[in-house]
Amino acid sequence: MMKGVFTYIQRDFIRWFRYRVGVVSTLVLPAAWLMFVGLALPVEFTGNYLDFITPGILVMTIQTAGISSGSLLMFDKMLGFLNKFLAMPVPRESILVSKILFITLRGILQSTIILVLVILIGATILNPLQYGLIYLILFLFGVFISAFSTTIALYLDDHDSFAAFTAMVTMPLFFTSSAPMPYDVMPDWLCAIAHVNPLSFAIDAIRDLGSGTIPFFSIGLLAVFSVIILCISGYVFRRITV
Repeated sequence: MMKGVFTYIQRDFIRWFRYRVGVVSTLVLPAAWLMFVGLALPVEFTGNYLDFITPGILVMTIQTAGISSGSLLMFDKMLGFLNKFLAMPVPRESILVSKILFITLRGILQSTIILVLVILIGATILNPLQYGLIYLILFLFGVFISAFSTTIALYLDDHDSFAAFTAMVTMPLFFTSSAPMPYDVMPDWLCAIAHVNPLSFAIDAIRDLGSGTIPFFSIGLLAVFSVIILCISGYVFRRITV
């Protein structure tokens, strides 16, 4: 199964690198947030807003990549590649796993570029252990959001409907999380939503790392969520492709 997964991932990376406009465009929004919000926005609730907003930008980068993962499977189905993959002598779940891992790894590569950028423009430099745990959090969140998006795409089975879904949830998820502001300055209704927003779990965990605390509970929670949604996605994929 792993050989099939690696082959599918390699295929998707080759296709992605050939689409240079797509590579650049996925970095434009987070980079714009860093430059125009992280540096230019005057705020009073934190001394260094760049350090505060950076975890949110990293998670948003993973979210933007992950929420579009369902379209990859959908396009393969529309173009006839999915049926060919299903006919190959490898477990069919390897197709699903490869899509989720490809999108997650792609998001981590994009996040790395953002991370280098924030360090260059003045963010606090952390130690290697903290950066390693940040990547672990981003990976777990990437698996969660990619598996969730793929599951929705399998149910919708229509590109226009899926595009409408991603447009509907992307920005609301970000702005109802703890990314733009801390909980204590939010209205009560927004604070309640932010506390149950999956983005907030990842963002708060990265902020805890920045303050010197290892967020074992948040990492464990993200791992549990990732496994659950991955199992659900696998079940739906098997039913759809039987």
